[in-house]
Amino acid sequence: MRRKSIGVALALSLAGAAGTAVAMDEGGTPVHPEIWPVARSPQAISDPATERRIDALLERMTVEQKVGQLIQADISAITPKDLETYPLGSILAGGNSGPYGNERSTAADWARLVREFREASLRPGVNGVAVPIIFGIDAVHGHNNVPGATIFPHNIGLGAARDPGLIRRIGEITAAEIAASGIEWTFAPTLAVPRDLRWGRSYEGYAADPQLVAQYAKAMTLGLQGELIPGQAIAKDRVAATAKHFLADGGTEHGKDQGDARISEAELIAVHAQGYPAAIDAGALTVMASFSSWNGTKHHGNKALLTTILKERMGFEGFVVGDWNGHGQVPGCSVTDCPQSILAGLDMFMAPDSWKGLYASTLEQAKSGIIPAARLDDAVRRILRVKFKLGLFDGVRADRADPSIIGAPDHLAVAREAVAKSLVLLKNNGGLLPIRPGARVLVAGPAAHSMAMQSGGWTVSWQGSDVTRDDFPNGQTIWEGIEEAVRAAGGAATLSADGSFTTKPDVAIFIFGEEPYAEFQGDVPTLDYQPVNPADLARLKRLKEAGIPVVAVFLSGRPLFTNPEINAADAFVAAWLPGSQGAGVADVLVARRDGRPIRDFSGTLPFAWPATAASPIAAPLFPIGYGLRYDKPQIVPLLPEDPGIDLAAALNLENFFAGGRARAPWSMSVGDDGGVRPVESAAVVSPNGMLSVKSVDVKAQEDGKQFRWAGMGSVQISGPNADLMRHLGQDMALRLDVRVDAVGEGRVSIAFGNAALDVTDWIGAAPIGKLSKLQIRLRCFADRGADLQRVGNPLSLTGHEGLGLTLLAARIESSPDAPPCPSNAE
Repeated sequence: MRRKSIGVALALSLAGAAGTAVAMDEGGTPVHPEIWPVARSPQAISDPATERRIDALLERMTVEQKVGQLIQADISAITPKDLETYPLGSILAGGNSGPYGNERSTAADWARLVREFREASLRPGVNGVAVPIIFGIDAVHGHNNVPGATIFPHNIGLGAARDPGLIRRIGEITAAEIAASGIEWTFAPTLAVPRDLRWGRSYEGYAADPQLVAQYAKAMTLGLQGELIPGQAIAKDRVAATAKHFLADGGTEHGKDQGDARISEAELIAVHAQGYPAAIDAGALTVMASFSSWNGTKHHGNKALLTTILKERMGFEGFVVGDWNGHGQVPGCSVTDCPQSILAGLDMFMAPDSWKGLYASTLEQAKSGIIPAARLDDAVRRILRVKFKLGLFDGVRADRADPSIIGAPDHLAVAREAVAKSLVLLKNNGGLLPIRPGARVLVAGPAAHSMAMQSGGWTVSWQGSDVTRDDFPNGQTIWEGIEEAVRAAGGAATLSADGSFTTKPDVAIFIFGEEPYAEFQGDVPTLDYQPVNPADLARLKRLKEAGIPVVAVFLSGRPLFTNPEINAADAFVAAWLPGSQGAGVADVLVARRDGRPIRDFSGTLPFAWPATAASPIAAPLFPIGYGLRYDKPQIVPLLPEDPGIDLAAALNLENFFAGGRARAPWSMSVGDDGGVRPVESAAVVSPNGMLSVKSVDVKAQEDGKQFRWAGMGSVQISGPNADLMRHLGQDMALRLDVRVDAVGEGRVSIAFGNAALDVTDWIGAAPIGKLSKLQIRLRCFADRGADLQRVGNPLSLTGHEGLGLTLLAARIESSPDAPPCPSNAE
């Protein structure tokens, strides 16, 4: 039976129909299979001959080998030699993992590493059984882990293009470049339907329209895998797709990553489930379970959804893989012990650094019967089925690595086309765009010549903040694309990051926006655009006040409240996160000598653009589908600049650090006698090398910052001057969740509002290597002279040589149990 589209009204009526079968998820929420869409993995996903081969393998495999198939480890925590002892079924490379410890490894290095793991897995084990590993990677907007690869716009930009044919071509190119580096599996496409754009993964969603997501799910799956053909492995230049994250990762409350979708079953189906039947019908070989929950039940432990709905109702016959240690969030589980997930329907654990302990506990559970033999065999069968379809058993992919096609010119041309089609014109008063031939153009703003800002997260590294122009020699920054186009049209362009100039230009293009981020590190408290440099708006206004027509190009992973910036510009372009081919922006903005650009605007908003900073968006400034054209001008009047909410309250000024980063509007830096340097996702060292910092896993991926002192240095969190007198009046306290890794030499102090207290004794008494809670009442700092009416520096931690600390959280909270003030204040 093929898939049926089921709307909300029909779903509600069927849910109440007499005789409807009801399953209960682990949290007691009823699930009605009859109201869910029907799908079916194509018969070509396997064939009788393959199933007989799988039968024969299952008969010969030991329980150790079967359990190994259920475990996936990250290259940062396993070596090929480990496979001699642990017969794992899969290897992945996480967002910050590169071959041999090098994030900037070449495609040839990737191919060599994969080959080493593959060869190790193919050495015959017990009973002569050898099962090849399957290697997975997050190639989510091109083969984005490899410098020089073709980097496409992130999904939100592709949603603006509204072009399923383009999506299929992008899938084909991405697959070809992944396969060319020896890899056969990508964790894409993301089929989320983001509802609250405060979510840090909003840019991974194509659109707010579930039907467009369904169209793209089919197109991307077919692009990555090709049509499945009975009795044949997928082509050598195609890879396995992953429909993710099942289910409703974009529907969590308050846009919280890994949070809880508190919604009805009807909404779950009508909004969040529509992409999965399309992907399954198209032959998607894998599905990834979501970190998140539905009505309190974690998806990694939700049998009603993973088994009853996904595998039975939707007829999915590939395998279900978990997300990064996501099984550890299931109640009663840890990252090294979770039979609940396998029993719920998970087939493969993603256990990047927990794989060894998880293998041991899962093996014990399989031998004792906690995991029944039938469930174990079903999971292994599904994994083997995918491996056969990829040709891994028959050597079909052994010689496919061909790094020469990475970033091929025809691939780059499609990426450039995608950039142009993704742009959305929100304002063009006075017909300022396209830029006229022969114009003198000033190109300004922090993102004008920033490959990192235009590429966003999931580029070379997980957060993407350390990307440089050198990473993509076959790409162009937006500045480079504009400069070439302006010059070709007989004009001249000048780059000035701060917008200063000596000769007045005919027009200025100001390029600015969000800094790179990924996953929970991109969660924000409001939809108010919070620039890293508050001077950007002033620079926009200064250009306009000088009588210069201004084009604003806004780079972001989501629509944001930008009314002040829209008012300060004559033209405003939502450019999203376009990727490596910045010339695609110039193709639309700059006219050739004949007065016409290479392309007109064609993109329309995939999500509503907010009129205020409030979320969810109640009354948009620009609705879904809005987008101007050159031949259809429209005047945008002066917009109200009131954000519509109490920003000070919404920005949560008392929460300084969480989720591995300083929270807006606060920022972090490290310093010594040589000055200070900002701290983002990538590792950084203070100017004179006295203090180093890197992201580490404490309770979740990169949720902590680890600091090591080689001499005297300080880590600081700073931001706007906040009035915290109310917090002082309520006798609140500064709280740090910190792990002492090494005590070191010299004194240790903590400053708040520039008043310092000595905490050396506390550091010395804390257990090494374990999380501890440090609370200091705000009045302790006030007594030392801190001005609580103007706190611009809520944390400064100073130490000396040998000190090692890992910070997990820093905030202000009520303090009924806070200890007395440190007696040895500085």
